[in-house]
Amino acid sequence: MRWDNFTSARVEAFKCVEGRQQSIYWDGKTPGLGLRVTAKGAKSYIFETTLNGKTLRITIGDVRTWSISQAQAKATVYKAQTDSGIDPRKILADQIAAEEAAELERVRTEEATAAAAVRDAVTLGDIWPDYVADRMATRTGGWSDHHVRAHKQMMQEGGQPVKRGSKLTQPGPLSSLASVRLVDLTTDRIEQWAKEEAKHRPSSARLAWRLLKACMNWCGEHKTYSSMVTGNPTKSARTRESLGKPKVRNDVLQREMLQAWFSAVRQIGNPVISAYLQILLLIGARREELAALKWDDVNFQWNSIKLSDKVEDFRMVPLTPYVAALMASLPRLKDNPYVFSSSGSASGYIAEPRYAHNQAVAVAGLPPLTLHGLRRSFASLSEWVKTPPGIAAQIQGHAPQGVREQNYIRRPLDLLRIWHVEIENWMLEQAGIESKPSAVSLQLVKTV
Repeated sequence: MRWDNFTSARVEAFKCVEGRQQSIYWDGKTPGLGLRVTAKGAKSYIFETTLNGKTLRITIGDVRTWSISQAQAKATVYKAQTDSGIDPRKILADQIAAEEAAELERVRTEEATAAAAVRDAVTLGDIWPDYVADRMATRTGGWSDHHVRAHKQMMQEGGQPVKRGSKLTQPGPLSSLASVRLVDLTTDRIEQWAKEEAKHRPSSARLAWRLLKACMNWCGEHKTYSSMVTGNPTKSARTRESLGKPKVRNDVLQREMLQAWFSAVRQIGNPVISAYLQILLLIGARREELAALKWDDVNFQWNSIKLSDKVEDFRMVPLTPYVAALMASLPRLKDNPYVFSSSGSASGYIAEPRYAHNQAVAVAGLPPLTLHGLRRSFASLSEWVKTPPGIAAQIQGHAPQGVREQNYIRRPLDLLRIWHVEIENWMLEQAGIESKPSAVSLQLVKTV
């Protein structure tokens, strides 16, 4: 064992003894201070002594980081500790643990502060886009364009020019709650909102309430927003009472109205809208699922239509002769896959046929009739030909009713076609329209 007073020149000159992995040189001035030199030339200061009958060695640090005086001072501290029976390693471990605990507490404090800031700042308007995006990405089958658009309309600020006319858009039913913090969105606040909205637009308010209720359920399970809501503030009997129950719609085409309605609708200048409205009545579909129909989903060979369905992923309905003729006469726009195409619509298909329909209804001298009223009309008029209720419901995409319908009845498309063609022929007869089914359609009907 070699003892030398450490100097810069000596520290620089110390080499590892040839044939060894490391060599240690000891400072003659500071007890326990050594210099370890490896075969690869690495040099570091160490401290070594005996504690409780066992050898204790601690690395102080690299010579490039620690000066001789700093290493001597640290070794002196270690020596004083070990002479008192204290293990410096335990002191170091306790110090590191304390620093880690302090850092953890600092992080927790910062996170708590950030969470409090979010809690105090996040509003319903802030989380609404997150909610819509999450549901679109995770919900099975996704949301339809109509459903997404309904959510956006609920929260719109209003004041924007409408697509047609000089009026401005109205604020959405939930726009008055957009700036309300989630922590302030209490049952009392929702009840107050419901009372105000019910005075002017109860139907829209009821839809907004249902959408808001679903959003609050989502917030209650969200990792960030769950701390900001207590239960679901929308679930209140008073809110439900304030909004009231929806009135039963009675707008429907009667048998004697069919001739006037068809005559006016067939005179609409836009052939796409004219065909769309007639088909909407003749197949009893929902307005959006028919508007978004693509040419790939229409099979003229086997006379079938594949419609998107809100109950199932899709449903197959017959392509009846008159409907087939109407579709075949429609233009096919380049790079546009939709049957009821529109070059001016952002979606690529007709977006608002109500204006043309309302004008046609007025020209025909008929009572006000909504597009959903056409779907209601199909269900009502189909009874004139004694169509079994289950068949009409399946064509329209209604959920099966009763155990037998739900679990046992599986009707093939050809069976639906027999009755659907009968319904179409009867409507056209009442409207005074001569229908000559194609030979293919007649052959398919006869072979059932």
